[in-house]
Amino acid sequence: MRKSGKFGPLIGGVVGIIPQCGFSAAAASLFAGGVISAGTLLAIFLSTSDEMLPILISESVAPLSIIKILAVKALLGVISGFLIDLIWKKRIQKGHNHHMHKDKEIHDLCEHDHCHCEEDGIVKSAAVHTLQITFFIFVISFIIGLTVEVIGADKIGSLVSSRPFAGIFFAALVGLIPNCAASVVITQLYLEGLLRSAQMAGLLVGAGVGILVLFRSNKDTKENLKLTALLYACGVIWGIIIEISGIVF
Repeated sequence: MRKSGKFGPLIGGVVGIIPQCGFSAAAASLFAGGVISAGTLLAIFLSTSDEMLPILISESVAPLSIIKILAVKALLGVISGFLIDLIWKKRIQKGHNHHMHKDKEIHDLCEHDHCHCEEDGIVKSAAVHTLQITFFIFVISFIIGLTVEVIGADKIGSLVSSRPFAGIFFAALVGLIPNCAASVVITQLYLEGLLRSAQMAGLLVGAGVGILVLFRSNKDTKENLKLTALLYACGVIWGIIIEISGIVF
């Protein structure tokens, strides 16, 4: 990923197709350590399918439809990644933000997590880092899962599907929930024929626990909020384009 340079978003978009959100979580830590660019990070976030692919396969959806959805997610992730990198680098060159990608170092991530990898070795440090992230994700996911259970997945689904155009904005908002429940709800609504463009808007931003790891690993909160806003904006914009163009998956 480091050697990919300006082609990072292309590789990120392809890698993100692999189901589950493991790569989005890894990408968040790599970005926090300055290994990958903001565009590569968001390309991975946008192409990540979280729980979508296993559900589509289990429901015996036509292979061609699955391939089309994955290909479109990857393509939109790559395009968005390149555009975001272009904008991000221009902001760095203009000096608007001195805490962007170029100032990040992997050693900063090590110091932030107190891993002491140079003293204790990489295996122990990696295990400690993994346990810290796992505990953090478990606590937050439990709270989010409980909240979704209290509100009810059916109510969330009806809000998304009852207003076609506004549903794009709401589906993208639901997709931001850093929990597999979001992608499950959106995918089930798609299978029931209740979503089209809104489904893609929600699935594009559904990076799973990647966002949680980003806020956990990257110490620049303002930067994390900007990246989250960009992720949401990409989902909404592409959802609107799909709605206007009448593309069906």
